[in-house]
Amino acid sequence: MLKVAILDDYVRIALQSADWPVLRGKAEITVFDRHLTQDEAAAALKPFDVLCTVRERMSLPRSLFERLPNLKMVTIIGMSLPNLDMAAATDHGVIVAHSNFSNPLYANIVNGTPELTWGLMIATVRNMSVEDRRMRAGGWQSTVGIILAGRTLGLLGLGRIGKRMAAYGRVFGMEVIAWSQNLTDEAAAAAGARRVEKDDLFRLSDVLSIHVQLSDRTRGLVTARELALMKPEAYLINTSRGPIVVEADLVAALREGRIAGAGIDVFDLEPPPPDHPFRSMDNVTLTPHLGYVTRETLKAFYSDTLEAVVAYANGAPIRVANPAALAHPKHRKA
Repeated sequence: MLKVAILDDYVRIALQSADWPVLRGKAEITVFDRHLTQDEAAAALKPFDVLCTVRERMSLPRSLFERLPNLKMVTIIGMSLPNLDMAAATDHGVIVAHSNFSNPLYANIVNGTPELTWGLMIATVRNMSVEDRRMRAGGWQSTVGIILAGRTLGLLGLGRIGKRMAAYGRVFGMEVIAWSQNLTDEAAAAAGARRVEKDDLFRLSDVLSIHVQLSDRTRGLVTARELALMKPEAYLINTSRGPIVVEADLVAALREGRIAGAGIDVFDLEPPPPDHPFRSMDNVTLTPHLGYVTRETLKAFYSDTLEAVVAYANGAPIRVANPAALAHPKHRKA
């Protein structure tokens, strides 16, 4: 019987999101509802054949694969996972099963992150987190926010999510500008935005929202230099990935009042440590990487995951990101 671990199911929704009973008699399922450190993972996950991940919540470096001798398969959401060492997985005979994007459940999930981003933007420019804390402590008004209509929304990235943000911005009466490495004037105009150069994006934006994927060329894309170009009354919103912004530079800019505030859903290390500077800053509104966390999205994720586990349990063909791993002795039939 397969031993299957569902990792980082913080709100224990995985078993409600897919028909896991179809594995009855074939797999024993264990849910981990808190994040495991690497040492904790090496000890707790040693007996398991299959690990089911959710995006980048669990890092899977070579050092962890080396400590999990029984592991045969990891399921991932997407075609790859930035914090998974694919070469190490292959070397250790661990199949990496990727998503089936033809699953119709994926059709609507693109709305999750832009909707969260817009809510975070409003909460940030209207100081909702500060006022919420004051109200709960018995206080009353202490801040003054801004109106978005008539202001400039800058989009760092104009892909699927960026385009939806552009549409939201126009509905709210904002001028929308955008930049990314390969963005053309025509593509920006088709999305209802005006393409500007990178420096101008930071200079002109009243609210700058980040929507590029994390890659080698976008890691550290926003540094002290770019933050210094922003208006003192401007805001930065990041619901993409933490390392796109040099976190220490953003902390310094916020502490020194060089920008008005930030709305942050993503962090260099997730969860961030209890003493992280963002946790104590009144000009920062925080959410715990909620961009994609909706019932609809998790239903798609876990249904997709279950499909891969069922195929593996039944010896059926499986979507594999590293086919070379199939040749490992772990997968030879007796």
